[in-house]
Amino acid sequence: MTGHLPVMLAEVLATLAPRDGATYLDCTFGGGGYAAAILDSAPRCTLFAMDRDPDAIARGAALAARHAPRLHLIEGRFGDMLEHLATRGITALDGVVMDLGVSSFQLDQAERGFSFRADGPLDMRMEKSGPSAADLVNTLPEGELADILFHLGEERFSRRIAKAIAERRKEQPFTTTGDLAALVRSKVPRDPSGIDGATRSFQALRLAVNDELGEVERGMAAAAQLLAPGGRLVVVAFHSLEDRIAKRFMAEAAGRSGGASRHDPGALTARVAPRFRLVTPRALRPGDAETGANPRARSARLRALERLEEAA
Repeated sequence: MTGHLPVMLAEVLATLAPRDGATYLDCTFGGGGYAAAILDSAPRCTLFAMDRDPDAIARGAALAARHAPRLHLIEGRFGDMLEHLATRGITALDGVVMDLGVSSFQLDQAERGFSFRADGPLDMRMEKSGPSAADLVNTLPEGELADILFHLGEERFSRRIAKAIAERRKEQPFTTTGDLAALVRSKVPRDPSGIDGATRSFQALRLAVNDELGEVERGMAAAAQLLAPGGRLVVVAFHSLEDRIAKRFMAEAAGRSGGASRHDPGALTARVAPRFRLVTPRALRPGDAETGANPRARSARLRALERLEEAA
């Protein structure tokens, strides 16, 4: 699959530890990098692979044919994995992997509107349906737009940007990535780190259009429910908002979220033994060789959780 480099592939495989006879789920098929590696490393395992992007599912047809009947592609959101898998008779998994965020294919195709590197329609919809980024930019109230930029993009100049967008769209709606990026850049100071001034705003809009953080929360909860004893959930996140959700979820599942205050009556209640353990007490990071070869891997963080054996 050209154009796609699976991030932290060696670390994902080492942590997931695929084995023959087991059943796995790749929540974000993308370019098929993780899926192909899992299937190759355990020649008699079964893999279900999901993606909400119909283009990704279409790209996976050749891989599915090559690994038939072991690879099963599912078009849909991983937040709905319980329903998708139940219809296929799957109620337990030996491992789940999530590679969060946008894929290289989506970023590199200007017509999808995910990136400002090349001008294209202001779209950003992973499923190619529902409200687009242009719909949000051209119709949301100024205050709501500012909140999205601030909370999902961690953009300090969100109010200034939202005001400028609201004023400009009265005269002419935004339709292209280049148009919006130019306006955003004109309202933020130059970043000494070299990060493009439009980066945070584009991230915020993409997350909002696709409800990506909500999907991460729903998906991790569903994955934990499906894991069989000894099964592992492996999550690769690319920015602090996603990684914060993964870190908090896994810590709570493993009973690491901190005890109640001694002044809290709830502290008198016996604590339930955790059903999971942290495989990665601290997030794993990509090595220098990988970040040198693939700059998009620089911000990656890998965390993993394992379901414990049931008490006798």
